[in-house]
Amino acid sequence: MSRYSLSDFVASSSQQDRGEGLFELESDRLLEVNLAGMVWTKMGSMVAYRGDIKFTREGILEHGIGRLLKKAVSGEGARLTKAEGRGQLYLADTGKKVTILSLQNEAIYINGNDLLAFQDGLQWDIKIMKKITGMLAGGLFNVRIEGTGMVAMTTHYDPMTLRVTPGNPVITDPNATVAWSETLMPEFRTDISLKTFFGRGSGESIQMEFVGDGFVVIQPYEEIAFQQAAGAS
Repeated sequence: MSRYSLSDFVASSSQQDRGEGLFELESDRLLEVNLAGMVWTKMGSMVAYRGDIKFTREGILEHGIGRLLKKAVSGEGARLTKAEGRGQLYLADTGKKVTILSLQNEAIYINGNDLLAFQDGLQWDIKIMKKITGMLAGGLFNVRIEGTGMVAMTTHYDPMTLRVTPGNPVITDPNATVAWSETLMPEFRTDISLKTFFGRGSGESIQMEFVGDGFVVIQPYEEIAFQQAAGAS
């Protein structure tokens, strides 16, 4: 039974140097950051590191009072940690699948809970969804990231990208929506009959509608069970 030996396990599961740059996938669910400077990471996502790396929680006023107020509204769901120094940093988020994006003077919106890490120098801002005050409890928000650099996001299982074209909008469940192109700004709508039909309890089913020209990324999993706020109209 030598194929189950301890030495075989160590050899088969050992970290591999692929020479892919700052961000590389150590596995589908584990991100390796070859750090020589600073990156922003999702708080609590560090699972291991080696080298000389310092971790600092984002300062309360580090990005200005405007962003602080947004974080208060969003429940501070985009809590970030600065990782600074030199070494190898390993990040994961509850076993979710990791996707690396290389932005080339581009922008993308990513659900705040699905943002794992991004390179220093990229511009970012929290965007509170319009028309949901009093509609959802728990805070639905996203992060807009723009510039040139590496971004890592996570999904439950394999993501799927749907094209949005003029005259052909895409409707998604907010709990399964991960990211979308900078050209789109989703609107929210409710459908009482849909939630009743699928037996998901009483009340309104909230949906995101993407209209225009771009793309939206979804996952085959409803990540957060958003609750309808009392008194929502």
